[in-house]
Amino acid sequence: RDYEPQAKRRDAAVSAALHAGGIAFESFKDQAVLDGDEVLTQSGRPFTVFSPYKKAWLKRLTEDDWQPGEGEIGTLATPPGAQRVPALAELGFAATDLRALGFVPGMSGARQLLDDFLGRISRYRQQRDFPALKGVSYLSIHLRFGTVSIRELVSRAIAAGALRAGNEGAATWLSELVWRDFYFMILDRFPYVAERAFKPAYDAVAWEQGAPADEAFAAWCEGRTGYPLVDAAMRQLNGTGYMHNRLRMVSASFLSKDLGIDWRRGEAYFAARLNDFDLAANNGGWQWAASSGCDAQPYFRIFNPVLQSERFDPAGKFIRRYLPELSAVPDRFIHAPWRMSPAEQEACGVRIGRETPAPLVDHQQARQLTLERYAVVKSPAVP
Repeated sequence: RDYEPQAKRRDAAVSAALHAGGIAFESFKDQAVLDGDEVLTQSGRPFTVFSPYKKAWLKRLTEDDWQPGEGEIGTLATPPGAQRVPALAELGFAATDLRALGFVPGMSGARQLLDDFLGRISRYRQQRDFPALKGVSYLSIHLRFGTVSIRELVSRAIAAGALRAGNEGAATWLSELVWRDFYFMILDRFPYVAERAFKPAYDAVAWEQGAPADEAFAAWCEGRTGYPLVDAAMRQLNGTGYMHNRLRMVSASFLSKDLGIDWRRGEAYFAARLNDFDLAANNGGWQWAASSGCDAQPYFRIFNPVLQSERFDPAGKFIRRYLPELSAVPDRFIHAPWRMSPAEQEACGVRIGRETPAPLVDHQQARQLTLERYAVVKSPAVP
């Protein structure tokens, strides 16, 4: 089963066409561990807050839910007549050298990553937010394309002690897998989120428009905001098709709450460039950052990009990897190079406005504008 609105319409059309020809059509749960009516509130409604959903999800979970399926993969039917499976170029895609991006495709690639991650899963909770560290599993693209089973990952998390006290790494990783099911459920039950805010009141937010907003958006896309961590994150995305999860939150918050640009523009940009793009997770993450989604951060919680940089890339290792022009900037200035004096800029060969851009906005001023912008949704109604 697919939970995206367009995919559901497609499958319904296929089902109707087959039934009209006397051919049966069946769908099966495969992308999610639990879906449909398997996790509901006591009143029989879908959850809209993650914590109680996770509690109910864990209570509902049985060994049968994460055991591998017993079905066999059949042989694909031969297209009738002169029809054939279209070539990649005919579908509008160009071939990509995935290995040049450090990505090993297929089940063998997923196996390598999973085996590696299980050797360090105990450190996952402590290291997952630091982009310069090898702290996450990097399995999202394999989940997206089905080269690893979500059931196997859940079973491995449980085997690593996710349901036992004292195994924080495995427990935190399992929680992230539950978030995946949660966002599938939200998209399935509230399909309007693909186009609008989950909390309807947030559709009243007046985003920046016109040429200045377009120029700011282009600068964000190209990694020219003047905030090193944000720019490094965007260069990672543009160069590799991947962005670390902490940086997805930071860059999304910066676009919507520092630049005041509609979260849907950022969501679409990520969708076009993420190798692991999944509508449910991408939409859920962007609406979380913009505070318009279910169980999102409060609208007045606005990430400070400098403080995020100091906390999660303290030595500037990640920044220097993707912004080599800042390699000579001292650690004390790497998170905010504009704080250097002209003499200090000259000494390290980084002049603000030349080798590196000046900040697009002052964060404190942008924060105040955001609080004013969001004043229309101080008490948003939840559907």
